[in-house]
Amino acid sequence: SSVNFTRVMARVRQVIADIAPHDSVERYTGLGVEVIKGYARFVDPWTLEIDSDAGQSRRLTARNIIIASGAEPVVPPIPGMAELGFETSETLWAALASYTHPPARVLVLGGGAIGCELSQCLAQLGSKVSQLEMLPRLLAREDEAVSASLARQFAEDGVEVFCRHRALRCEQRSGEKCLVIEDLASGDVRALPYDMLICAVGRRPRLEGFGLETLGIDTALPLGTNAFLQTRFPHIYAAGDVVGGPFPLTHVAAHQAWYACVNALFGRFKKFPVDYSVIPRVIYTDPEVARVGLNEQEAREQGVAVEVSRYALSDLDRAICDGDTGGFISVLTPPGKDRILGVTLVGAQAGELLAEYVLAMKHGLGLRKVLATTHAYPTLTEANKYVAGEWRKAHQPEWVLRLLARFFRWQRGGQ
Repeated sequence: SSVNFTRVMARVRQVIADIAPHDSVERYTGLGVEVIKGYARFVDPWTLEIDSDAGQSRRLTARNIIIASGAEPVVPPIPGMAELGFETSETLWAALASYTHPPARVLVLGGGAIGCELSQCLAQLGSKVSQLEMLPRLLAREDEAVSASLARQFAEDGVEVFCRHRALRCEQRSGEKCLVIEDLASGDVRALPYDMLICAVGRRPRLEGFGLETLGIDTALPLGTNAFLQTRFPHIYAAGDVVGGPFPLTHVAAHQAWYACVNALFGRFKKFPVDYSVIPRVIYTDPEVARVGLNEQEAREQGVAVEVSRYALSDLDRAICDGDTGGFISVLTPPGKDRILGVTLVGAQAGELLAEYVLAMKHGLGLRKVLATTHAYPTLTEANKYVAGEWRKAHQPEWVLRLLARFFRWQRGGQ
């Protein structure tokens, strides 16, 4: 069925407008925060100079400062790309606002979370999408089963995926924009025509433009922090994507902000190291991909011995009712124990299902506790109980079962 693109984009703009007040100046002013709009830069480690849009300037000094300048898209130096134009995750939705129909041909650079989300989204809206990734598979940080599941869905959605390919240059051919790509396995070169090019190859900490160079900090390198989120200047903290690291996620930024604020306010009495032990992350493709803790790939790389319990959502009554049976749950535990080391989910509402495991891991609850918890029927959350049941079946006390079998035979009169 066709998609009403104009209505979809109106819905996107409305949702953005509805969410905007959650991070508005008015909200924080109401909470008692003094909000100053302008461009700030360090004069020295304790002083910021702020230029307002009106051309006025003022200086502020502070005992403690927190840098939360976020991240920006990485743009590789592909010849011709800037001249022919491209979009990023930050500019795409504003660019699409002028379209009455989805762009006919879209090229997406990058096979990570953002690249996969945007590729599938535009394909489902009606664009012909090609996706380019230099690594052997999409979502290379996830297990191979996750990448394979997503690749099958992308094929159904019409996304043409080019793994093990790299972009050589952008150029005009017969009045069309083209991306020239190289097959890294064979060396073959071909040109892919496009109407819109989206660069989604990653993000990097935003370190330039506010005077870190004045403090002697090299803005070409990640901003280093210690366990308490202090920079090389103990009174200057950092939180969010500007810190870099393996978790550039909105909820991790909020998590870090709590530690940075508490340590800045009370650090002279007690400081708290930021806890990254149980960090959930979700990739909002269809099906969703959700994970917390280790996956099988990381366990192998780190030499961690694990057992894997799996449950296919094709067996779940609610998934069958909804007609959405693709996906699985994979739980890693130490050999012979029910302590949860990591969980990977692929399927509808995977991000919601993950919450039970995040809670369990945070508070040391094992699969026995999950199995002993009553889950409503028919719900997707029953899958969490069933995968715990798979672990239980693999660890049944055989001697007890043999003894019970003999007991029940005796009850039946020895038959």
